[in-house]
Order: sequence, then C-alpha cells, then structure tokens
Amino acid sequence: MVRETSRELPPEPLDFFIWTVEDVGLWLEDINLGSYRQIFKENGVNGEYLEGMSMFTTEQILRFIRKCHMKWGDFITLCKELRRIKVTCLKGEQKVHTPWWAPSCLSVVFVKVAEQNRQSRVVSLKLEP
Repeated sequence: MVRETSRELPPEPLDFFIWTVEDVGLWLEDINLGSYRQIFKENGVNGEYLEGMSMFTTEQILRFIRKCHMKWGDFITLCKELRRIKVTCLKGEQKVHTPWWAPSCLSVVFVKVAEQNRQSRVVSLKLEP
C-alpha cells in the first residue's frame, strides 16, 4: 500500500521554528493570510525568521510590514497566531502524527519517540528568556 503525500496540510505547530518557506506559506493559507504567501516566499520568511520576530524592535517591525506590504490588522493577526502556536508548543497540546513515509508497523514506535522528543523540546522552550 502506497500512501499519498499531501503537502497541502498545514505544518505541525511544534516544529514551527524549523518550518521551511513552503511550510510558512501553508500556515499563512491556514490562518487566512494566504495573500502574503508569495511575498513571504520571496523574502525567505521561514520558521526561524518567525521565531525571531518576537525580538524585533519597532523599527524592524515597521521594516517587515513595509517589505511584505502588510496591513496592520493582518500583522496583528500574524502575531496572534504566532503566539497561539507558541502556547500550543508549551502546553504540548498538538497531536503527534505519523509521517506519510513511516511504515504502519513502526507507527507505535514513532509516536512514543515523538512524545519523548516533544517533552524535551517543550522543556527547552520554557527555558528561553
């Protein structure tokens, strides 16, 4: 049995800091900001960049808004959704999904390892200043 790959699903919140530009684009679609997908891609906005936005100065925020031609309301939506993802990460509320490429006989093992990995990453997120 061959599984179909569906990359049009939004990426997992726990991994937002390692999202690719394409993952960010899918997430933008998911939060109804898909009109910015192309401009984010052109500007190389990935998960690491999104993670760093929490440390932006006012000048950097304004530069980002101008560069991406964002409306203020859309920027606020983006920030709220980023905060929601971070809270989800800290609470460990996201589901663990078996990746499409994993054989079904290993799905139980994968979920256990993913749960352990989640716990270690949640601890590291809580230690950030």
